[in-house]
Amino acid sequence: MSGTLYLVGTPIGNLSDVSPRAREILSSVSLIAAEDTRVTGKLLSLLGIENQLFSYHEHNKKEKGEKLLSRLLDGEDIALVSDAGMPAISDPGEDLVALCKDHDVPVSVVPGPCALVSALAISGLPTARFSFEGFLSTAKNARMTHLASLKEDERTLIFYEAPHKLVRTLQDLYEKLGDRRISLVRELTKLHEEVIRTTLSQAVLLYNEEKKPRGEYVLVLEGAAPKAPCSEEEGLELALALRKEGMSLMSAAKEAAGRTDGSKNRIYKQLLDLEED
Repeated sequence: MSGTLYLVGTPIGNLSDVSPRAREILSSVSLIAAEDTRVTGKLLSLLGIENQLFSYHEHNKKEKGEKLLSRLLDGEDIALVSDAGMPAISDPGEDLVALCKDHDVPVSVVPGPCALVSALAISGLPTARFSFEGFLSTAKNARMTHLASLKEDERTLIFYEAPHKLVRTLQDLYEKLGDRRISLVRELTKLHEEVIRTTLSQAVLLYNEEKKPRGEYVLVLEGAAPKAPCSEEEGLELALALRKEGMSLMSAAKEAAGRTDGSKNRIYKQLLDLEED
């Protein structure tokens, strides 16, 4: 019988946020797979926990993932942690979880602090629907393509960013997505926790002229403004254009209704009347 992989949430700043269950699991497993063993070693020392640490990160995840899987299949229980927060979220732990799934190895979660959800909660922006976008690519083309795909997204958007890349990211967000509300959340749960609620244009000015970026940031960005509903006439015009492209009567009516919030049956009847004439 295989062991269990435990995904253990660790504090993102305040040590008091570690849960009793997290302490128990970190103490009892055969080993702890950590993104940076030095960071996790300090945490374990502060918690008074002694256990074996195993390096598992973005640059060794393929080789080390197979070794961790082998030990799990041999019946060992293993905990996976990131440097802070929940592992497997914008983190190589995602690959290890997938590997366990493919080999029917049980995976259990020990919930804990999560920077993206915490930042969203205190952002002052809509929380009902959101999209976590992680870190933007440093490659310009991939970065611009990613941002272009988000231009019409009405959900609140959440990004992680390092201080040395913050100014460039704010400028790219402003240029590609336009001016909209943003909350810049830094140093969550730490002594210098800060939330700046402003707009993209003002944030660009602030960090270009007055403020030096410090600490890790979570950027919570307002989604695109909802599109105004199209008129029924516009729906019919779109359906006619789709018909000229070779789409069937019913498909054209359905597609036009979906794009314009019109009535599929009304658009279909109007198309039918026009074609019969």
